[in-house]
Amino acid sequence: MQEQHTKRKKAKLLVYGCQMNRSDAERMEGQLQEIGYEATEDMSEADLILINTCCVRETAEDRVYGKIGEIKHLKERNPQLIFGITGCMAQKEGEKLIQRAPHIDFVLGTNRVHELTRIVEEIEAEHTPHVEVGVAETELPALNAPVARESKLTAWVPIMYGCNNFCTYCIVPHVRGRERSRSMEDILQEVEGVVAEGCQEVTLLGQNVNSYGNGSEESFAELLRQVDQVEGIRRVRFMTSHPKDLSDEVIEAIRDGEHICEHIHLPVQYGSDAILKRMNRKYTVDSYRALVKRIRAAIPEVSLTTDLIVGFPGETEEDFSAMLDFLREIRYDSAYTFIYSKRSGTPAATMENQVEDSVKHERLTRLMEVQNEISREINETLKGRIMEILVEGPSKNDEATWTGRTRTNKMVLFPHKGEQAGDFIQVKITQPQTWVLKGEQV
Repeated sequence: MQEQHTKRKKAKLLVYGCQMNRSDAERMEGQLQEIGYEATEDMSEADLILINTCCVRETAEDRVYGKIGEIKHLKERNPQLIFGITGCMAQKEGEKLIQRAPHIDFVLGTNRVHELTRIVEEIEAEHTPHVEVGVAETELPALNAPVARESKLTAWVPIMYGCNNFCTYCIVPHVRGRERSRSMEDILQEVEGVVAEGCQEVTLLGQNVNSYGNGSEESFAELLRQVDQVEGIRRVRFMTSHPKDLSDEVIEAIRDGEHICEHIHLPVQYGSDAILKRMNRKYTVDSYRALVKRIRAAIPEVSLTTDLIVGFPGETEEDFSAMLDFLREIRYDSAYTFIYSKRSGTPAATMENQVEDSVKHERLTRLMEVQNEISREINETLKGRIMEILVEGPSKNDEATWTGRTRTNKMVLFPHKGEQAGDFIQVKITQPQTWVLKGEQV
């Protein structure tokens, strides 16, 4: 009986979507630990289940609704189970989620991450549903909540929230609000803290990191320079960059930085001016091309990655051919490719000339074939090269094979010979592949 009373409660946190969602989830996990919950992988034994959601694509929402249905059966078996929905889908749907699925106990919006402790304690006491989704356009979420980081080697550090760009396909400004930047002092304090705890690598996060500071004296370039100088830091990364705001000053900061990695994720989304205009991306193919030339002139070893959307409303075969030509010209190290998905509340959802699903899938296949060939060719040029990697740990399929990552964000597989996670080692690339490199320590 005494054991039953002292047993720690268990929580299962499911996370969908982007790195910002993963960062938010770490702050949620920290709060839950503070009020007596420990993490579990088994939903059937959980006292609390939390889904941190994404609504950028329809497939993400479908997966969440499927999981909500699955959890209904757990709730029926254990009426005391607390079940909450957070994140972008919670912000977008609000009370409709509880109307659709009454077994949900609370819905918590993107700007209310820091209130999780209060919400859970109130539900434990009252067992009444809560919906809190207001987006404060000028305020930052409180970031003084405890953080339970998923990695001891790397850390996500949010530097800003929201987005002002309103691309016609994107729901993010509607669910995360307008851009708000943290103070440089707060960011540096967090970076110094995680480095003191042993983190080797920090990734600065924002929907558009290049607009950090919103025109104030605290620019993104200056932030990069300051983070680069934090004592003990080994690697600095950032994402995501909007091409229209990536300044020459930022390029120079990357070039001159000792610890800033030579990798830029630069989402182009499409390779024709007609589609870029319909997307409201605010740059042209020519301006993007010129930006890439400046980046590569300043940082010859840079790894460029991107996002691409296939099947945007109005896309013609001529547009698609232009995109393939653009890919062959720019030659990205890799690309995240997506089929356009309607998002209610965005202008693109009601545009004319929506593309048939069969055409979208056929074009996506062709796009991936071109990009995969380019990725393989670029990786082949690395054969015989000796590269520094940060050791991450054993691979998923073979404990004798370990993984690490280069400064250019390429994954490397190598035979384990006593290295520890967090070590920096030199690896000779012996077998380049499309998505990974294989090598051996030298």
